[in-house]
Amino acid sequence: MEATLLVLAAGMGSRYGGLKQMDGVGPSGETLLDYSVFDAIRSGYNRVVFVIRRDFEEEFRERVGNRFEDHIDVGYVFQQLNDLPPGFSVPEDRSKPWGTGHAIWCAREAVDAPFLAINADDFYGRSAIADVGAFLGRLNPDATEFCMAGYRLDTTLSSHGTVSRGVCGMDASGALQSVQEHTLIARDQNGVGDQGDGTRFSGSERVSMNCWGFTLAVFPLLEAGLVSFLEKHSGTAKSEFYIPSAVAEMIESGSATVKVLPVESQWFGVTYREDRPIVAEALASLAAKGEYPSPLL
Repeated sequence: MEATLLVLAAGMGSRYGGLKQMDGVGPSGETLLDYSVFDAIRSGYNRVVFVIRRDFEEEFRERVGNRFEDHIDVGYVFQQLNDLPPGFSVPEDRSKPWGTGHAIWCAREAVDAPFLAINADDFYGRSAIADVGAFLGRLNPDATEFCMAGYRLDTTLSSHGTVSRGVCGMDASGALQSVQEHTLIARDQNGVGDQGDGTRFSGSERVSMNCWGFTLAVFPLLEAGLVSFLEKHSGTAKSEFYIPSAVAEMIESGSATVKVLPVESQWFGVTYREDRPIVAEALASLAAKGEYPSPLL
């Protein structure tokens, strides 16, 4: 299968306090990133590209990338503040990255096949990665038909605090119509709700966890969205060009369609420190059931 796994890892250094603190949560010390690459390999993807920052390139290659080079073609892309469309430059007070939409756009010259874009520090599960790959495998590489793995909201919550989730609005065919961001979702005595605006949920709603399938046609669309974003927000020191917002604009303008793939994979993430033992237990259970070898590779 001519498909690439694009891993958004440029924020890892800041989130983890340095790569040396990358958390091994699997039975043999595997990181969540290890599982995503492993699932991509056994689902037939033939390349993985990591979007990283130059300041931790050497350490990332040594601690992460080199582990996979005997199993899949590995590439690297740098998300740099000054990598911008013609006519734009970095404001003097800007130090924050431009966001996930910009991170994907930065891979425009390194990716030459349909691709799955994911976060580096989430566990997505084999079925999600395989289902997106199968969808992409049926498309013309230049099609403007994209997809997104949609997880059940109630499987993505934390027992230790609120979470932010993009709740998907879909039509009867499963085409994505909107992604509504809710920032204070938690389970309470009455079920699941947003503690900020009072919205109640059944728990079966599909949510975006940044597991997107794109063809090469996304890059010019992203650039158009990035130009529009920079024209409005480049002077704001902390504004970011997020991929859900970029995709929403593509749908609204009619320039692309997005199919929500309802996956039953279990999503795992360490939103709070207290989530770690729960994730470790879940991964150990998957290994015990034979769903993952340990060590993975």
